[in-house]
Amino acid sequence: MVALSVASSTALAGCAGSSASGPDGSGNRFVGGDGNAQEIKVADRKAAPQAEGTTLEGKPLKLAELRGKVTVVNFWASWCAPCRGEAPSLEQVYKENKAKGVEFVGVGFKDSRDNAKAFERKFKISYPSLFDESGQITLAFRDVPPNAIPSTLILDRQGRVAARIVGATTYSKLGPLVAKVAAEK
Repeated sequence: MVALSVASSTALAGCAGSSASGPDGSGNRFVGGDGNAQEIKVADRKAAPQAEGTTLEGKPLKLAELRGKVTVVNFWASWCAPCRGEAPSLEQVYKENKAKGVEFVGVGFKDSRDNAKAFERKFKISYPSLFDESGQITLAFRDVPPNAIPSTLILDRQGRVAARIVGATTYSKLGPLVAKVAAEK
């Protein structure tokens, strides 16, 4: 599928809180009180990989098929406490934006299918999640890596990473970022 480096796998070794801080030298800015959300200037955006896989329900899903829509990609695991904490906020932002053409895709990282499905039932997650038991889908994002679980990427309509939130997100952080990217034409 995609050649992957061993160094990338260590970046996703466990749950993280707020691990990113300050400007990264590119002029992109970090937003939010804890500094873990990064907006990426249009000129500096990189294309998301052509990641694909099967959902927890066994249906094929390709991110490339969502091009033309703003897409939120959330990397999570049932064993991750911060992932459980952010799940209601993600679902709320999804419900408020799906009629506006914003898509959400979860990526269940290094988890069992049964535990991941139980997580989605418990938190009433209504958007699809790719099953990434081996971590290969997550590692395909090495050009703009999620860096930790949980992490959330917001892709613009051209399929480029427009924002990244490392660590757990909140409704008040994710909602405005999604709205900003969705307002771009």
